[in-house]
Amino acid sequence: MDRIPITKEGFQKIKEELDRLKTKERKDVVEAIKEARAHGDLSENAEYDAAKDRQGMLEAKIAELESKMSKFEVIDTKNLKGDKVVFGATVKIENVETDEIKEYRIVGPDESDISKGDISVLSPLARALVGKKVGDETVVNAPGGEIEYEIVEINFE
Repeated sequence: MDRIPITKEGFQKIKEELDRLKTKERKDVVEAIKEARAHGDLSENAEYDAAKDRQGMLEAKIAELESKMSKFEVIDTKNLKGDKVVFGATVKIENVETDEIKEYRIVGPDESDISKGDISVLSPLARALVGKKVGDETVVNAPGGEIEYEIVEINFE
C-alpha cells in the first residue's frame, strides 16, 4: 500500500469534511428520501430517484475519503528546516527567461490548490524542485514546452 503525504492542516480539513458528510449530509439525504417516499408511488417519483442518487454519490465520497485517510502519511511541516526543497517547503522561483517570480508550497496531492499557491508533490514542477537548493536551476517540462527556473528562496513556515 502506497502512503500519501499530507500536511497536518490538510489532514484536518479532510477529516472535517468526512465528519460533515457522515453527520450532516447523511441526515439531510435520509430526510429527503423520507420526504420523497411520503409523496406516494415510488416508480414515478423523481424526487425519490434524485434523493437516492444523491445518497449513492454521498456514500461513494465517504468511502473514497475513508480509503484515502487510511493511506495518508501526516507530516508536521512546522518542524522542517534545511537548505533543500522538500515536502512542506515554500519555494520562491524565478523564470530564467521572463524574470517572473512565483511562490509555491509543496503539499500532498489531496490538498493542492494552485489558486492558493499549493502544488502537489507529484506535480512536474514540484518533482523538478525537490532536492534543489537556493541558486540551483531546474528545467520543468510544462504543457507549453520546457521552462527553466532558478530557486530564489526556500522557507519552512
